[in-house]
Amino acid sequence: MEQVCGTISKDVISLCLAFAAGAMLYIVSGELLPESNKLYKGRMSSIGNILGFILGILATTV
Repeated sequence: MEQVCGTISKDVISLCLAFAAGAMLYIVSGELLPESNKLYKGRMSSIGNILGFILGILATTV
């Protein structure tokens, strides 16, 4: 018997990964920001989260 392996378009894979990354970012930021504000009062927790997101974006573009 011959096995047929299916192929998926690179466009479909990239759209699925982009959707998964966006959903993960939405969920994590929804949990991360309020929790860090509860634990650490002040602006440093928010500044740290923003810098972390910016560094993550920069790391993916390099």
